[in-house]
Amino acid sequence: MTTAVWRISTPVGARAIHPICFDMSELEWQFIKCVLPNKSRGVKRVDDRRVINGIFYALRTGCSWRDLPGRYGPYTTVYNRFNRWAYAGIWDQIMDAVVDAHSGDVVMISSR
Repeated sequence: MTTAVWRISTPVGARAIHPICFDMSELEWQFIKCVLPNKSRGVKRVDDRRVINGIFYALRTGCSWRDLPGRYGPYTTVYNRFNRWAYAGIWDQIMDAVVDAHSGDVVMISSR
């Protein structure tokens, strides 16, 4: 398996963000995909892993949804999936599964 090296041009003095550092590892993906809903309605579902990586990128960098890099797909898909899953409680289910996997030894810190 080859690893892609991403070159990002940044303004002088700015810190470069390496896109791969926002992507889930194979182990993380195998864990999360078991918790995700698998019913698809209508149009064929896009790659969940790519969309979740886009969600994580937006949340970690603070960029607007519209400014997501193209490698995560259309920003509207990423935004809509985040909102739909939030409304349906999918994110809570994912976090509950993470806590259960670590025997309840997980602490979440909020900056708000």
